[in-house]
Parts: sequence; structure tokens; C-alpha cells
Amino acid sequence: MKKLLLLSISALFILACHSGSKEVTTTQVKLQSVTLGLMPTMDGFPFIVAHRQGIYDSLGLEVNLVRFNSANDRDAALQAGRIDGMITDYPSAVLLQLHHPGLAVIMENNGYFCFISSKKSGVNQSEQLKKKSIAISRGTVIEYATDLFCTKSGIKTEEINKPEIAQIPLRLNMLEYGQIEASFLPDPFATIAMNDGNRSLISTRELNIHLTGTAFTEAALKEKKAEITSLIQGYNLGVKYIQTHSSQEVSTLLAEEFRISENLARLILLPSYTPASRPNIQEINNTLKWLKEKNRIPAHYQGENLIDTTFTVPYKIPSYPPNTSQ
Repeated sequence: MKKLLLLSISALFILACHSGSKEVTTTQVKLQSVTLGLMPTMDGFPFIVAHRQGIYDSLGLEVNLVRFNSANDRDAALQAGRIDGMITDYPSAVLLQLHHPGLAVIMENNGYFCFISSKKSGVNQSEQLKKKSIAISRGTVIEYATDLFCTKSGIKTEEINKPEIAQIPLRLNMLEYGQIEASFLPDPFATIAMNDGNRSLISTRELNIHLTGTAFTEAALKEKKAEITSLIQGYNLGVKYIQTHSSQEVSTLLAEEFRISENLARLILLPSYTPASRPNIQEINNTLKWLKEKNRIPAHYQGENLIDTTFTVPYKIPSYPPNTSQ
């Protein structure tokens, strides 16, 4: 009788343990999806790699990547609530945050832009840019870099024509057909232009400016903190994938993503990708100074809350492939 009682108690204990385990499993919080807006630039490539290689699936995160060809379309999507966050540039982020509070940058990105002169323009050096048409995207890194390059070249902004061509593919087409003389372009568009005989005079790397970052709405940072943390962890794993895999594998991903030939993809000089880090405050201050000089923002504006100080960027790159056994 005693043995029977002990067996019954043991059975009940084991059953209780299994029930408890099952309850913990079913009540685990499922990550919400995250929607991120991207421009057709190299800044977001680690996010793309993480998405294409199933890294986010391994992290249990559904990521929706939405592509835009202009900063205006991207910003409008954020204001309409269609995306949680986006890769942006600091001038755009400042102007958007000033007029539509609730946006914060959490990390900087690695990317660059090349100043391409049309092969039909006859422009081979910066001194020849006076009275030429240099296409810009107003209030973005493109206009910022154009102003900086002209200043360094001894050219006043009023000595050039700056038509606004916000759509990146359209800027490339107009450059190819000689409808504009020059413009800053990101890759792969810069490499496409150079491969067709157009010339790069300088890049933002040589100008030593790094003005792109990943920003999220205040609501997303509050409601999707765990999801955004996983998103950045995936970004870091994407960086590690790029660093540890062959150039052929990476070029194949580039070709598929941007719908270009693999031969052209192999010509693209990738940025020196690094793990996620906080935005450079000096770059932010330089952006504010430029915008104030252009009378785009009030003199008293100091970029309050532009950088989120509460979000902890996951700097460390975890193992690859990610360990999902825990």
C-alpha cells in the first residue's frame, strides 16, 4: 500500500512538472514583426543579408524590408505609420523630427556616396563645376555633401544650379543622358555610372562625412524594444557574414538584391562594415550647423531627443549561425 501511494505521488509530481513546462512554453512572448524602410544604397546591405540568409528566421523575428527610391517617399511612409523605422541620413532625420516629433536615431550605418560627373559634361575636375547643374535631393545628405564639396573647391553655392531630383534612378538616367552635369550617387548606381564611362571626382569617404543612421518612431521603440534589439543583432550577424564569406557569395547576393549582373556586382567597393554603434554626436552637430546656415531650422534648435539614449545598442556580434537552442 505504501509503495502504491509513493508511485501515485511520483506520477502526480512528474505530471505536474510536464504541465508546468508546457505552460511556460505556450506563454512565451512571441516577437512582433518589424518593418524597416530602406533606400537602394549599401547602408542597409547587412540587414538584407540577414534577411536573405535566414538569420532573422533563426532569431525568431519577422522582418519586412520596404524599398524606396527617394527620401521623400520614405519619410512619408514613416509619417503614415507604414514602417516602424528606416535607414535615413542625419539632415533628413533632423528636419523630420523637428516638424514631426517622435523620431529617434539609434545607430549609425556604414555607407558612402560618390560625386559622379557625366561623361557628356566635360567636367573632369571640381573647378569646372561653376555654372553647371548638379542634381540634389533637398535637405538630405546629398545636398549637404554637394555644399561641402563645392566649398572645399572654392565654389559658392550660388555659382551652381542645383535642380532637385529626389528619385535616385532618375538622377542616374539624367546623368547618363547629359541632362545634368553631376550628382552624388550611392552604390550600386555610382558603379553603374562609372562602368558606363562617367567619372567619380570624390566620395563622402574622402570628404570624411558619415551621415546615415537607422531611426525608429518613438512608438516602435516603446512597443517593440525586444524586436528592435533582435533586428540589430541580426544586422551584426549580417556584418559578420559579409566579413567571413567569399566575395563571390557576397557579389551574388548583391546581384540578386539590386538586379544587376554579377560582373557589375563584383566591381562594387563595399563599405567597411562594422558592428552597430551609436551615432557620432559631432556629425549630428555639423548637420545642425549646416541646416541653421541654410535657415532650415531655428537657431535655438539643438536636436533634442534626436538620438535615443535609452535604447541599448547590442554591440557584440553573436556567433554565426545564431545559437537558437537556448
